[in-house]
Amino acid sequence: MAGLAVARVAGAALRPTDLIAGVAPGDFAHIIEWVAGAVLVTAIGGLLALRLLARRSVSVHVALVALVCVIVAMITIGEIATIMLSPGDREVMLELMGISGLASLVASFFVGRSIGRASRALLASVRQVGESGIYTPPDIALPAELEGLSRGLAEANGKLGEARAREQALEASRRELVAWVSHDLRTPLAGLQAMAEALEDQVVTDPREVSHYHSQIRVETERLAVMIEDLFELSKIHAGALRLSQRVVGLEDLIAEVVASAEPVARAKRVRLTGSAVRGMPVLIDSAEFGRAVRNLMINAIRHTPPSGTIEVLGEIQSGMACVSVADECGGIPPGDLPRVFDVAFRGESARTPDPSGGAGLGLSIARGIVEAHSGEITVCNTGPGCQFLITLPLARRAPSAVSRPAPSRGGGGGAGGGGPGAPPRAGKRDAPPPG
Repeated sequence: MAGLAVARVAGAALRPTDLIAGVAPGDFAHIIEWVAGAVLVTAIGGLLALRLLARRSVSVHVALVALVCVIVAMITIGEIATIMLSPGDREVMLELMGISGLASLVASFFVGRSIGRASRALLASVRQVGESGIYTPPDIALPAELEGLSRGLAEANGKLGEARAREQALEASRRELVAWVSHDLRTPLAGLQAMAEALEDQVVTDPREVSHYHSQIRVETERLAVMIEDLFELSKIHAGALRLSQRVVGLEDLIAEVVASAEPVARAKRVRLTGSAVRGMPVLIDSAEFGRAVRNLMINAIRHTPPSGTIEVLGEIQSGMACVSVADECGGIPPGDLPRVFDVAFRGESARTPDPSGGAGLGLSIARGIVEAHSGEITVCNTGPGCQFLITLPLARRAPSAVSRPAPSRGGGGGAGGGGPGAPPRAGKRDAPPPG
């Protein structure tokens, strides 16, 4: 194609009106025919050579392109010089063309060698990824295209490394979950088997002991049912199969309902549970699932708060977001355990002592999955005599600025549900004092 273009240009440039004096029109036609044929043959030969050498080094390709260009130029100028120049001038012209062609070939050799060296360095860096798993860019200057490719490889390797780390952490979490849940299931099953065998063999015949065994079997069965339900919920969250029936509800009403449902558990533990929320917090949520997330936080707080302690559940608006906080008096979480609080089956202790409340360490993981499914965020931090779990959700619509306020300080004279004159209205207040 390049040869044909040259021939067209030559034909356009050598119009009869532009002929140099002393050169017959027939000679120009001969030059055009000869140059066009030679260029066409050379171009076809170059293309065939490139196809045959397609798997060779880039330096070979560059040298071949330069060679084709030099041959075409020498044929064109040589034919014109033969007709238009004297023998002495023709020899000088051909010598100059040979020198320039040789210089072009040498330059193409060095250019191809440089590109080949850069590509080999890039290939060596890529091969190291298979051995070390880390991509290290070549320490030599690369052409712009190869430099862009190197940056792309570095970015891809970084993302693959992050994905590999997440996969390894997930696999470790799964193995830990299987081991812990197997232990937690084995303990109640062993107790159920022992009690069933005792009743079957009539080892226990006293009516009161038999009734106690029946009650214990029911308790252990309910505990197993809770564990299995938690496992099923967690599997749906991890598989992305959690189906939400979302509607706009008032977050203050939901907090009131959840606090009321957790009151008996707090009363049995002799823990004081208070709940309050500002009005005007419409959120788009699945009431059942989101209520379960908040309830899991409350049950976790009740479990770790000592008797006569206080748990405060507060709903408010901060920075245009609906916030639900659960603050307890558990004594705080060790800083090293804070990043793992929401991990599957994490309890903050190495011993897997059976939990009388029936949990398997999945409640916080389920809460995080549910909150994130609602496009929310859940965090934990140590504050005061315990820790605080905070859920943030986007509001369904802009809330009135009159109800937006900062969180009240804990331990103040007014208490969690108090407030002096002019305090913003609150809804859903619940207070479960410890029994006397």
